[in-house]
Amino acid sequence: MTLLAVENLDARHGLLQAVREVSLSMSEGETLALVGANGAGKTTLLRTIAGAHRPVSGRVVFDGRDITRMSAHKRVREGIALVPEGRRLFANLTVEENLSLAARAGRPGRWTVERVMETFPMLDPLRRRRAGRLSGGEQQATAIGRALMTNPRVLLLDEVSLGLAPVAVEGVYASLRSLIESGTTILLVEQDLNRALSVANRVACMLEGRIVLEGPAAEMTRERVIEAYFGLRRGSTNGAPA
Repeated sequence: MTLLAVENLDARHGLLQAVREVSLSMSEGETLALVGANGAGKTTLLRTIAGAHRPVSGRVVFDGRDITRMSAHKRVREGIALVPEGRRLFANLTVEENLSLAARAGRPGRWTVERVMETFPMLDPLRRRRAGRLSGGEQQATAIGRALMTNPRVLLLDEVSLGLAPVAVEGVYASLRSLIESGTTILLVEQDLNRALSVANRVACMLEGRIVLEGPAAEMTRERVIEAYFGLRRGSTNGAPA
């Protein structure tokens, strides 16, 4: 069953068209990796799905309902949570305070502070440390945990590994795999192609605002994705121009 769909979505930043006629769908429990070069439109697409950016045209449909005009905070209550690029934690609040604050904006469910600590064990001894004093990997784990505290049905992750040391990336992805195994639906923007291909069920590549390649991760080779990534060959399974 389709849980999330975007249909012919266009989004702009002033005169710049960042997302062009994008159509995507996700089933419950699926992990979709969205890849592409800087400026391809990935972040704008995630922000539009989350309600933080208003589209020019097209629709966002969640669990069969058109939510295109729904505000961002209402989408959180419906079950859509965004972990933005840069994490954007409350630097002067502790880890536990960041988590608890997010719970007020979400919906009832299984995620609690204790469950987040079990999923991200590196955070447990840091409960009372201010977020501004955390390492990059610890901040990313806190940001993902904060989103989980809203009990989302779809988790939107923007640039999970960006700016993190390799050991921090390993720790974050180990926890992500446990989320994926538990059936969490995840739309993941990731620059690291190897990471994206290793965790996703499906991969979609954006170029100049369009989806130019999409298909099962098991059928994708790194070479094929790189060709689409740089526009060397515009092949697609969703009808984009060849």
